Amino acid sequence: MSLAPTLAPSLATVARQEFLDWLAHERRASPLTVEAYGRDTAAFLGFLTLHLGGEPDLAALAGLLLADFRAWLAQEAGEGAGAATRARHLSAVRSFFRFLARRHGVANPQLRLLDTPKARRPLPRALSQAQARAVAEDIDEESDSAAIQARDVALFTLLYGCGLRIAEALSLDVRAAPLPGGTDMLRVVGKGSKERLVPVLPVVRAAMGVWLRHHPAPAPEAPLFTGVRGARLNPGVAQRTMRAFRRHNGLPEHATPHALRHSFATHLLAGGADLRAIQELLGHASLSTTQRYTAVDEAGLLEVWRRTHPRG
Repeated sequence: MSLAPTLAPSLATVARQEFLDWLAHERRASPLTVEAYGRDTAAFLGFLTLHLGGEPDLAALAGLLLADFRAWLAQEAGEGAGAATRARHLSAVRSFFRFLARRHGVANPQLRLLDTPKARRPLPRALSQAQARAVAEDIDEESDSAAIQARDVALFTLLYGCGLRIAEALSLDVRAAPLPGGTDMLRVVGKGSKERLVPVLPVVRAAMGVWLRHHPAPAPEAPLFTGVRGARLNPGVAQRTMRAFRRHNGLPEHATPHALRHSFATHLLAGGADLRAIQELLGHASLSTTQRYTAVDEAGLLEVWRRTHPRG
């Protein structure tokens, strides 16, 4: 009885298995990472087998052109892989080629010329003006304590009224509190320790004045917003409060403390504010970050048109 000949695995397949063993035992990557890299590199080699008309060897891998790598990414895109997925697959292939260069002397400089697919940043999701005002005005429904009610109203009114990040608001000390009769501007320390000045609305001052009458220890150097034990308020507490309010009042899932910052910017833009001014108020280093809000405003205008135009 004769047995059919067994084809030996190609050198590229052997090198791929060596790569996975190296990941697992020398780099001590997690089993999930090894599994994902194994799947991604196998799919890449499978594409090359069809693309080149035969299973690639190490010389073929070294000779791949930029057009070959782009063809692979184009096929992935055609099969529905998003930019983030393609970027992850490309990362696995780059790691494989770095291993090949170190262990087998197989270098391919074309990979350095290949741009990583960029995922589009999601548009900021703002609340409607009525929803944002409801959060700022009615968030006290979530507690029976007069002190916590005053604190939460002051915090969420500040977030929406001044467009602060939650970390920026919670880093404020009592000395910085915008009180009735005080300065018209609030000095905020944002990302990268960059300072900016933000105008303060009367409603924010009023809410802050009420809270400071309940503040457990309003010394100038004390945290402005405190938890029940007097320490600086943890952002998780504010996020839980917002989740409870969202659930009890039927707000959308994107109703978070940070959504109030998005709402601040979106509502200013809808009211005619200059994009450069909004950039300064938000503390964005790049205008391109602020320009995302123009797409939100355009989407809102289009939705209004669809709902109201007689031929929409």
